[in-house]
Amino acid sequence: MLSFNLGWTSIRSRLNKVDSSSSKLHYVGVVGWKKAIKEWKGWRASAAFHGSSGDTVPLSRFEPNKPLNPIYESLEKKVQIAREAQGRPLTLAEKILYGHLEDPSQKVVPGESYIKVLPDRVAMQDATAQMATLQFISAGLPRTAVPTTIHCDHLITAENGASKDLEQANITNKEVFDFLSSAARKFGMGFWKPGSGIIHQIVLENYAFPGGLMIGTDSHTPNAGGLGMVAIGVGGADAVDVMAGLPWEVKAPKIYGVHLTGKFHDWGSPKDVICKVAEILTVKGGTGAIIEYFGPGVESLSCTGMATICNMGAEIGATTSLFRYNERMDRYLKATGREAIANLAKKYSALLQPDEGCKYHKVIEIDLDKLEPMINGPFSPDLGHTVSKIREDAKNAGYPMKLSAGLVGSCTNSSYEDLTRVASICKQALDKGVKMKSIFTINPGSEQIRATIERDGLLEIFEAVGAVVLANACGPCIGQWNRKDVKKGEPNSIFTSFNRNFAMRNDGNPKTHAFVTSPELVTAFALAGTLDFDPQKDTIKGPNGVEFKLEPPNGQELPEKGFISGRDTFQPPQDNPENVELKVSPTSERLQLLEPFPAWNGKDFIDMPILIKVKGKCTTDHISMAGPWLKYRGHLDNISNNMFIGAINAENGKANYVKNQLTGQYGPVPDTARAYKAAGLPWIVIGDENYGEGSSREHAALEPRHLGGVAILVRSFARIHETNLKKQGLLPLTFADPADYDRISPDDRISILGLKDLKPGKPLTVRVKKQNGETFDIQVNHSFSEEQFEWFKHGSALNKIKEDLKAGRRQM
Repeated sequence: MLSFNLGWTSIRSRLNKVDSSSSKLHYVGVVGWKKAIKEWKGWRASAAFHGSSGDTVPLSRFEPNKPLNPIYESLEKKVQIAREAQGRPLTLAEKILYGHLEDPSQKVVPGESYIKVLPDRVAMQDATAQMATLQFISAGLPRTAVPTTIHCDHLITAENGASKDLEQANITNKEVFDFLSSAARKFGMGFWKPGSGIIHQIVLENYAFPGGLMIGTDSHTPNAGGLGMVAIGVGGADAVDVMAGLPWEVKAPKIYGVHLTGKFHDWGSPKDVICKVAEILTVKGGTGAIIEYFGPGVESLSCTGMATICNMGAEIGATTSLFRYNERMDRYLKATGREAIANLAKKYSALLQPDEGCKYHKVIEIDLDKLEPMINGPFSPDLGHTVSKIREDAKNAGYPMKLSAGLVGSCTNSSYEDLTRVASICKQALDKGVKMKSIFTINPGSEQIRATIERDGLLEIFEAVGAVVLANACGPCIGQWNRKDVKKGEPNSIFTSFNRNFAMRNDGNPKTHAFVTSPELVTAFALAGTLDFDPQKDTIKGPNGVEFKLEPPNGQELPEKGFISGRDTFQPPQDNPENVELKVSPTSERLQLLEPFPAWNGKDFIDMPILIKVKGKCTTDHISMAGPWLKYRGHLDNISNNMFIGAINAENGKANYVKNQLTGQYGPVPDTARAYKAAGLPWIVIGDENYGEGSSREHAALEPRHLGGVAILVRSFARIHETNLKKQGLLPLTFADPADYDRISPDDRISILGLKDLKPGKPLTVRVKKQNGETFDIQVNHSFSEEQFEWFKHGSALNKIKEDLKAGRRQM
């Protein structure tokens, strides 16, 4: 206890050195601040990371020796410094982000400045945790420096129902789960076993807190914004930085405001808000920005409803989304057994609000009184339709009118409130003797949710109406759906309460027209079995021929009898980690220890072939598909066989069919890349707008690097993917003139010139050589900082970390 008291008192004394004679806050010196931060980081990672008095509040019930109090105290001090440095009132997002700066006295220019922040925790799902953990192991560190958790939710295939699917997953993925479990025990991480629930619901129930900063290796990490947390989806290499005790670097985002007025009526729901925002901003309109919701309309939203909105903000490219601290968050914290955190947050409630007079870079106005329920899709989450126009829009567009399946769940909509609203509609149908006309499945968000709805009789209602209750996992939302009712290539329509609906996302069928909407609308349309329906005014015919109209859904924000935890699915770190053996078989087809990528040789890249010129949308699903490939997430060489197999070749309009420039033969993209690598020939990819949108899948950056790629040249990047490419030592470049994309042919040779003089803000020259020998030069841009250029020179960010640790320039 004593080491904690003296360490924090020393840091706090430095933070308190202000000029009391002035109304302005001044810090006594950069040297003092940096020393204080060094002490803070050392203390944070030490075994003495626990409180000193009876009113100390732990971060979570699973981390009793890690206090929340000093995080709020530090945030308060840093926000004062940051506000003075910026010279203006701050939005809530800025208060939290700048309040976690390594140097809060930095003058930040949103959209331009790079900032280094110290996150409070890291969360990883099992698919991405494999590679992140393998990278952390290769860094040679004894344990994670910040609270870190692993959640097993992605590797459970939906097919026969919860019990059988979970049993099969434990057999199929045993070596992966065993590896993650052993690594968690050894390196000080919390481990949530298969069946625990979806990572973001588990985080909301147990770990999220107002004013915190968290990064997660999943693009829907922003779900925690429903509890007033800045939670950002990142690649695994970013997580490794933070797990190693290093600051996380990111370009300071702009802050967009969404002003909510009015309140929901009838069929209105939080899902409609984010579907409308997606329609307004499009899938790339939030790139480089944090979305902050404010206004009187916020009061009509539950905590989990706010989480739904924040979660799906990933579909507009936003860095994250969040809401200010309010009574709904207080209520949720208490309901989930965190009254002490609620009371502490209330003490700092002024800190957890935007400053009066703060300005947003853009403001969107949404009146909930006038917002009609939304149904977005197919094939893109920003293609909006209102519920009253979906039949007309579907008929005009030629969408399949029969609804083949309705799916409720995912990290976006699987809360207790969501499922009680679904149950209220199902109960109406049962009372009239009606069952589902479409396949209808439900994924509870967590074991806590599942156990609670079972106790409250909801599971019985779902099963009676014809639903299949699946495991507490992601399931069909991320392509883990062994679907058998339609053949691949057969056109059909599905409604989901998920977040993402790109082609092939849910079932691998390019002809499945997936629409995202609220759980209650999914349920209503599944009862009708058709898109030719409007639950606001149309009727459903019962078995006796009597038609009835569904009443608007009626749900409960929180269970009257409280939550129950259900099965114990949590594994804490081991007290004696030196006795833990990591479980990685050298002959495994699913796990592979990593070898470092080679460092840059200091020369320009000359006459490179174009592996593929991608036409149109190229998400991380196109670059590195999920579904059946999830099982190889821990084996870099094996999973690289899916690289770019979903991307469309601009030369011939085909997927996974490119010309090998060495042989003149056409074949799969991964095979062609391996041929270039074997010949010692680096290659480049040419892409279109918003390249790399979608999941925060770092494999989409690791695979091109592993198979010999050196650069990706596009019209524009999605934020997370651009950073992921840099982390792996690749060059993410953008056309200075987007029209130059059309000047390049797939059989051109590409040279990247001037790399020795690469500096922040300085363009590079790309020389394009045609087949006839003619050349022309174009200018390309990059967003490298000085430190990120070091990643490129060393071959990867991890290589740079290892060198710094070896040289003593970094400390745990």
